[in-house]
Amino acid sequence: MTDRRDPDRPDSRSPHSRARAVLALNAGSSSIKFGLFTQGGGGALVRLARGIVEEAGPEPRLAIQSGLGATAQERRLPAGAGTDAVLEALLATVDDRLGGTPLTAVGHRVVHGGRDFDGPAVVDADILSAIDRLTPLAPLHQPRSVEPMRIVAALRPGLRQVACFDTAFHHHLAPPVSRYAIPRAYEDAGIRKYGFHGLSYEFVAGRLAEIAPDLSAGRTVVAHLGNGASLCAMRNGRSVDTTMGFSALDGLVMGTRCGALDPGVVLHLQTAHGLSVSEVEDLLYRRSGLLGVSGLSGDMRVLAGSEDARAREAVDLFAFRVARETAALASTLAGLDALVFTGGIGEHDASVRAEICRRLEWLGLACDPARNARGDTRIDAAGSRVAVLVVPTDEESVIARYAMELGGGRKALAQA
Repeated sequence: MTDRRDPDRPDSRSPHSRARAVLALNAGSSSIKFGLFTQGGGGALVRLARGIVEEAGPEPRLAIQSGLGATAQERRLPAGAGTDAVLEALLATVDDRLGGTPLTAVGHRVVHGGRDFDGPAVVDADILSAIDRLTPLAPLHQPRSVEPMRIVAALRPGLRQVACFDTAFHHHLAPPVSRYAIPRAYEDAGIRKYGFHGLSYEFVAGRLAEIAPDLSAGRTVVAHLGNGASLCAMRNGRSVDTTMGFSALDGLVMGTRCGALDPGVVLHLQTAHGLSVSEVEDLLYRRSGLLGVSGLSGDMRVLAGSEDARAREAVDLFAFRVARETAALASTLAGLDALVFTGGIGEHDASVRAEICRRLEWLGLACDPARNARGDTRIDAAGSRVAVLVVPTDEESVIARYAMELGGGRKALAQA
């Protein structure tokens, strides 16, 4: 008899049926990426499925793919369906794929953990309130982290939730790296460099230790380049400096965010152009970056295919800033042994990688055109004094690991 069971769905005869299953949610501005995981032999994570819920457009779309990429499923939700309906549909789909194996935890990416959270935390009413109070530090991102937690709590009151913070990887940063040149009273009130993209950097650091332990122990700059973009200087897989600071606006040029900006520009926008605080916030978060410079799009793929000179100028500015800030982080590290590209642009755009590498040739860095075009793991040329790698990131697996580890309900808070 032919076995028609889904090979990625646990059943009563499979070791997965005795394992705990967790769902990792990574909420963006208009979509939610997710990964469904269970435990394999020795407690290792096994990805059962991955996918995305796209909320933009008239009809939200739920797309799910098996862990091996063998099967796909797509579902359109009714027009106007809110995030609550979207998550309810996602949880129902997850239940179906688990085939009776219980979902024991949901992990969430949270952009800002402030001064208190130095690691993941099991979500309860107090933790949720503490996360919500950090919204002024990340007004574009934090509400999108909090909303799914509240909805899941209402839909599945007994389901454990774990918050995983992007700032935690950089939590140990100390002066002078973490300090701004403002009166100490404001630093005492929490105005300091926090850094972001920590879940991505944590994954890349672990992966680098597996594939190139000698480089992992050295002086490395990881470039997380996507719609949001930043760099992290690492030594022994540990953050020692990063380009994002107090907010996710700082550092590199991004899809719609400005990156580092003379604070006098903000004052000028308010005093000379009459912009309100909310208008300045909208300008810097949603109408700047690649979109603002090109006047066309914040999507690097669109700009790469455009013949408009402004598109080329936006890409040039992006590469210039990445190269300049890489050199600055090399100063923090007192040298550079490896440059690692990750994120949507970093992993998939060979031309941007090539331009950044070209601008860093004075550091002894040389990119091999053929390796770069193929997207090999190592793309440095023979004789390059700096290793250049492409390492795909996987934030959802880091979230899932923490959700598994906190099965006993431990809260992880810094002791201030």
